[in-house]
Amino acid sequence: MEHKKLSTFPADFLWGSASAAYQVEGAPFEDGKKASVWDNFVRIPGKTFKGTNGDVAVDHYHRYKEDVALMKELGLKSYRFSVAWTRVLPEGRGAVNSAGLKFYENLVDELIENGIEPIITLYHWDLPQSLQDLYGGWESREIIGDFLNYAEILFETFKGKVKYWVSLNEQNVFTNQGWVTATHPPGKKDMKLFYQVNHIANLANATVINKFHELEIPGQIGPSFAYTPQYAKDSDPRNVLAAENAEEMYSHFWMDVYMYGEYPLAALALLREQGLAPVFEAGDAALLKSAQPDFLGINYYQSATNAWNPLDGGVGAASFNTTGKKGTTKESGVPGLHKKIQNPFVERTNWDWEIDPEGLRIALRRITSRYRIPIMITENGLGEYDKLEEGKVHDDYRINYLESHVRAIKEAITDGATVIGYHTWSYTDLLSWLNGYQKRYGFVYVDQDETMEGSLKRIPKDSYYWYQHLIETNAEEIK
Repeated sequence: MEHKKLSTFPADFLWGSASAAYQVEGAPFEDGKKASVWDNFVRIPGKTFKGTNGDVAVDHYHRYKEDVALMKELGLKSYRFSVAWTRVLPEGRGAVNSAGLKFYENLVDELIENGIEPIITLYHWDLPQSLQDLYGGWESREIIGDFLNYAEILFETFKGKVKYWVSLNEQNVFTNQGWVTATHPPGKKDMKLFYQVNHIANLANATVINKFHELEIPGQIGPSFAYTPQYAKDSDPRNVLAAENAEEMYSHFWMDVYMYGEYPLAALALLREQGLAPVFEAGDAALLKSAQPDFLGINYYQSATNAWNPLDGGVGAASFNTTGKKGTTKESGVPGLHKKIQNPFVERTNWDWEIDPEGLRIALRRITSRYRIPIMITENGLGEYDKLEEGKVHDDYRINYLESHVRAIKEAITDGATVIGYHTWSYTDLLSWLNGYQKRYGFVYVDQDETMEGSLKRIPKDSYYWYQHLIETNAEEIK
């Protein structure tokens, strides 16, 4: 669709930014906090770029007031952050650590006092190590009760203060990379276990959403999903089928469960054929059906293009680019399903992520049409090398990226999508999980190099001032 005039963003649109506890807080064992699986996983040689870890991260734990002051100056309407489970419950269960919980109470109060809507993510990958040791973490249904208990503590603590909640962040990523590629904790490669772990996470997500509504917490809750729209290489029906396969297995397989309480039929048929289907117990189907998210969080970074990949002689999985050396990503796929290939019509980042703002519009259109639910964009951003030159960071490439994606949102709203907020990844530079500190996403430059040395001084980039103006004008100048 091409419109003569684009709709305006709603007056109460949540222009925000985002972070995750492990990536920004530091202080991993301070004030009673104990280890998460990430605190230990980063110690395994070769798992992260140059062995980088989150021991200091960007020291948000001690500098949150400084960071919130910069948010206020920027004009943020909302800030999405995650709570570290082990700060609140060091063992994952048992007695509440009041000092750890107090940090988040202080942060929420600071945000509210500065006119910024706090958005809490319950789980952003940092599972308590004690629960992993005790029963295998997400591999056991026992985690459902522990996750519910943890969530209830936060619901009751912040009732009336926090209006928006994200239950699980990128379930598709932490399950796949934890149990398929072994690039996240617990570092396993077991397809059967992967699908069972994912099923348990679905049950935990549904349980927490139901409890939120049972407690009549004022506000809204929903999961956050890393959505990559799948394209076909061309109109060859086999390539179209490959793209359909990828959409089914990598998107509908999660979002259909969130929204309909059922796995998509073609995916489930394939898993049964392969002996990989998750095991249902009594009550599972009813539980999944019963949970109704209030919104769907979407993390959007790139699209993917697909070609047919035969069962015999097809391309298998390949490692992805965590070095920042552009062009090092190789074709990857699943024989009999699809093969991901390079799209000649879009540019790529130095980490070979496709820059495709039109893909965000397509994503919002697809999700709106299929699920008819409000969408909160919980992450979108550009990770790149930023250089500090004479005390400034000129990141026009980030401004261009973000502006083009905001325009795509505006077009999607004009198309009929309901979008309630846009949260850039990220607010400050931070630890980029496997990619260390060289891959920067923030509006605020943090003096911290790839060897984890630096003053941690905060320096607003050019993009900071661009976003400030965008918020002030409610993106009216984007046509």
